[in-house]
Formats: sequence, C-alpha cells, structure tokens
Amino acid sequence: MKKFFVGFAIGVLVVVSVVGGALADRLYNLPFISKFVSGRVGSPEKILEQKVLNEESVVVDIAEKSSPSVVTVSITAERQAAQPFFNDPFGLFGFNTSPGKKEQIKQDIGTGFVIDSGLVVTNKHVVASTGGKYRVITKDDKEFQVNKIYRDPTNDIAILKVDGMSAPAVRLGDSGNLKVGQFVIAIGTALGEFRHTVTTGVISGLGRGIQAGDPFGGNAEQLDNVIQTDAAINPGNSGGPLLNSLGEVIGINVAVAQGSQNIGFALPINSVKEVVDSFQKTGQFERPFLGVRYRMISQKTALLNDVPQGAYVEDVIPDSPADKGGILSGDIITKIGGSKIDGKDDSGLAKEIAKRKVGETVEMEIWREGEIKNLKVILQQTEQ
Repeated sequence: MKKFFVGFAIGVLVVVSVVGGALADRLYNLPFISKFVSGRVGSPEKILEQKVLNEESVVVDIAEKSSPSVVTVSITAERQAAQPFFNDPFGLFGFNTSPGKKEQIKQDIGTGFVIDSGLVVTNKHVVASTGGKYRVITKDDKEFQVNKIYRDPTNDIAILKVDGMSAPAVRLGDSGNLKVGQFVIAIGTALGEFRHTVTTGVISGLGRGIQAGDPFGGNAEQLDNVIQTDAAINPGNSGGPLLNSLGEVIGINVAVAQGSQNIGFALPINSVKEVVDSFQKTGQFERPFLGVRYRMISQKTALLNDVPQGAYVEDVIPDSPADKGGILSGDIITKIGGSKIDGKDDSGLAKEIAKRKVGETVEMEIWREGEIKNLKVILQQTEQ
C-alpha cells in the first residue's frame, strides 16, 4: 500500500511538472510576464527610459503635425545705407551714412500660426511698423504677401490676411484649466534666424502680469493673466504657438523677461479665441477705444502728492474719444460709470474700458487741479 501511494505521488508530481512547465513556458513567453520574470518590469532605469522615450515621441509627433501650421513673419523695408569713411577703405574705424542713399532689407522678425484659411495670428508688436511690407513663410519655404493686417487695439494680437496660402490650421485648446507643471512645447523663429525651432518645458506660473503692448491702445499697457513658461522663448518666437501634449495651442508666445533665464510668457488662447470669433463674425476687432496713455497712482503715491488714487493721464490722442470728451493731460480719472479706479490694479482703467461697448456713452469722474469734474465720453472703435 505504501508503495502504491509513493508511486501515485510520483506520478502526480510528474504530471504537474509537465503541465506546469508547459503552462509556465506559455506564460513566460507573454511579453509582460517575460519582462516581469526577468526583472525588467519595475526596474527604475527601465521605467525612466520608457518615460523619456514616450516624451520624445510626443514632442516629435507634435512637431511634425503642428509645424506646417506655423509660419515665419518677415518684413521688407528700406533703411539708410551705411558707407565706410572715404579714408577707411577696409571699414576699420566705423561707418557713416550716405544721405539720400537707401538700401532694402529683408528680415525675419517673428512667428505666427494659421487659424483658418488665409488667416494667421501673431503678436501686434511683431507687425507694429507701418513702413514696410510683410510676408509669411511656410514650413516648405513658400512665401506669401500679407494683404491686410488687423491689429487688436487692446491686446497684443494681430490677424494677418494672406491670399493663396493653403497651410493647415492649428487646433485651439482650452487655457481655462491649465496647471503649473504641465508639459508644453513652443515652436517659432528663434532670434529671427532659426525657423521652426522647437523647445520644450513646463508651465512655471499662471496669472502673471507683464508690461507690454501699445500705450495708446485704450489702454493695454499691462497684459494680465498671462502664462509663464520655462520653454525657451527668444526674440523672433513672438506670435508663435505654445502647445500642450495633445498638440493643441494653449497660448501665444509674447515676451521674454529681460535679464533672466528660462522665463517666457504667453497670452492664454481663450482670450485669443474670443477675439478671433468676433473677428470672423464681423471682419474687424470690435473693441472700445478711449485714447489716453496713463499710469496708475497707488495709495502711497497719492498720499505723498496729496492727490486722489486713479489713472493719471499722461497723453491724449488728438481727435480720440477722450479728446472729444474733454479729458486733458494731467487729469486723474477716478471713476468710470460709478466704478472706482483706485490704483490697486495696473490695468484697472483698461479693464473698465474693455467691459464697455463701441458707441457706449460712459460717465467719467476726473480730478483736475484740485477740483472734481464729471465728463461724458462716447467710446469708439480704433482704426486698425
């Protein structure tokens, strides 16, 4: 009997070994099990390697798909020609200008991206000069003349109308739910020389405020709620897209902090989408325009100078709504339509004007040489 049990046990072990071995072999040949058994799954080095490879593939994929929608903005203009001194044939000591003699220059100055057939978005400051002709250059080096430029009077945004260009449009994302640390990619013409440069980084800050824009814009001296990123942004990147890991544009690269490293800024795409939607419906930027250049007076400054807090008017554009309404240089705007302009926010006046509509009459309270005056100003649309 004992021998029977021993023999039976040995037989069972043999069967289990054969079946188990075959099953184990099948399982081992499965990729996941094979990696796990060999110690490769769970290895920090392999996980890091896989993460890097995934990130690289994301960047490569986005760069390949988005670059055809990104264009270089170039200007052709004339400038005074420089000539060597007559007694300095090798140009060793400097240059002087030859009166009356001009030379034509072509220079890449910024970046833009296609949002619709024949429409390119860029920064207003990229195309601020009215003395030259602008072109856009696509990824495949095809050049197209810019036929019309629409400049937003209150934001650093411009829309270029280009005929005959068939570059694809980008996908616009949502900048309303961005998080610090989120991965981003920037594409642009770095330093006005290196077209379609791709850089990567993260969102390093949100809700920042920077000084930029046209001081007469009504007024957009302060750009608020901009995105801060450590993705390398250089002069020439202005107007280019800041993209998320899905290849969607979540911002327009607008500026780099001078004297800093890895601090750049982008306009949130949601604010741009509002402008673009309005433009596509009306064919123009419908933004109210006041027509003053100002600086805010804080509480501390007001107390030191015995004046009220508000927006100190430095200049008034001739024939603007402010000029027609009786606002003078040296006035301090303290209220608009009952809303106090208290100097706590550098863009307080701009925000109040932006809330209004073109053609709206607004009551303004101003302080002038110790007296309070009430004026009525009819806001109008700025020329584009």
